[in-house]
Amino acid sequence: MGVQVSASRRRGATDELGPDEPDPRRDGSGADDGPDGPGVPGGPDGSDLLAALLDGMDAALCAFDADGVVTHWNREAERILGWTSAEAVGRHGFAGWAVRSADAEEVERRLMSAMHATGRQVHEFALLTKDGGRVLVRTQSAAVRGPDGRPAGLYCAFSEVHAQIDLERSIALSEALFEDASWGVVLIDADLRPAVVNAHAAQALGTGRTAALGRPLGELLSQGVEELESALTHVLAEGAPPAPAEIWVGVRGPEGERRRCWRSGFVRLASPLAEEPVPLGVAWLFADVTESRRSEQEASLLRFRTNQLHRAARAAAECDNPLEAATVHLDFALAGFADHALVDRVRHPAGAARTPAPDDTDAPPADLVRAAATPTAGPGPSLLTGQAGLPVRYAEGHPALQCIQRTGSVRATVGTAPADQARLWAQARQWPTDTVHALCAVLRSRGRTLGVVTFLRTTGRAPFERADSAHAEDIAARIATTLDLAELLERPERPGRPGSGPGKSG
Repeated sequence: MGVQVSASRRRGATDELGPDEPDPRRDGSGADDGPDGPGVPGGPDGSDLLAALLDGMDAALCAFDADGVVTHWNREAERILGWTSAEAVGRHGFAGWAVRSADAEEVERRLMSAMHATGRQVHEFALLTKDGGRVLVRTQSAAVRGPDGRPAGLYCAFSEVHAQIDLERSIALSEALFEDASWGVVLIDADLRPAVVNAHAAQALGTGRTAALGRPLGELLSQGVEELESALTHVLAEGAPPAPAEIWVGVRGPEGERRRCWRSGFVRLASPLAEEPVPLGVAWLFADVTESRRSEQEASLLRFRTNQLHRAARAAAECDNPLEAATVHLDFALAGFADHALVDRVRHPAGAARTPAPDDTDAPPADLVRAAATPTAGPGPSLLTGQAGLPVRYAEGHPALQCIQRTGSVRATVGTAPADQARLWAQARQWPTDTVHALCAVLRSRGRTLGVVTFLRTTGRAPFERADSAHAEDIAARIATTLDLAELLERPERPGRPGSGPGKSG
């Protein structure tokens, strides 16, 4: 729309596009000797080139001279109304053939007014087709001026209103997506680089709308780049996927890396001007669903852990040895939670009282004896140890000792240290050499500290979090109960106690 046509009959550039007429300016060679000199032999003259341009337009176009006579009529106008160029060119206005007689005067007045107006004028008319139907069209009209600057005619470009409305809707949709959309919209070019970024997407990426343009996705995201680029490449080659995809990415920011989950949809963009689909890129639309996904993951994890605690309690109830019940709780707790586990009991010196008593905060650090542990050579059930009663020589400041002193959970991690330093860190704490994260929970029963349970994670696992500490404390409470029962059963019978007299067997 809005085509500017130079229509000067004096230069032979606006000959009628109707039936061929002899042109006195042409000689037998086919060259056009106009005021500007001879044309290129065998090449198109000005009228041929203009005819080709007009017939190749997507919009219907007609032109009128100063008297209102139709001088041009292209193929799109013929397609919409059915009137051929030969039937349209030479007619005076639209009266009697392209508009109803009742509307002809009004239509002509509004059309011809464009010759004396500045710029383009937009109107909507109901035109008649050759078969008698009516088509509502939207027109853009503008004056065509001659060499002296005076109006020599006008052109009128028109299209069906519904097609124009569809175009306007498409443009309005594009503008709304890139200005007001509440989800991210990014146009990715064929080189997998952002070409257009809307405000929401720029905020999600932690950058400006123009700062993200042309940059590789690896500069904008620290994680999830490979998965995202693979999806974009697939869309360019195969087309849009049948359903949205959820992609976890790491976004760089001033406060560090933020891990986000984006539900993403992809649409392949192809040029409407090419005969065969030519991919222009991919429209990537995404919405942040991180909080809902984390809530779902936490709920699923909580259900699983609650299930494991229930199963462990039922299995431990069938054990006749309380220490064996403690290992059952330990084995059920490891599933999806840790890779290794240790249970250390507080060592009671020979002859020391084992009655419940309040903890003495000023007492020296307790000696711990290993009671149970998971095998370090490979997977398997936890094993009972510590029959010799030898204490585990933890160094001062060991997380297990801190746990007993604080009567609370203690988390420890080696962080991002190199592998050799991580091994030394684990060996110094008498843990398996592949340990990188640890969580210690105190074993308490009847107001006493009975020991500590330690859960260990190896390389590739995430550090323990606060929610993990709460789960470890639930496990520790069940293990502490079994250890307390074991101490009661191990306690020697006192003289005079009911059931301990002569003739009675324990």
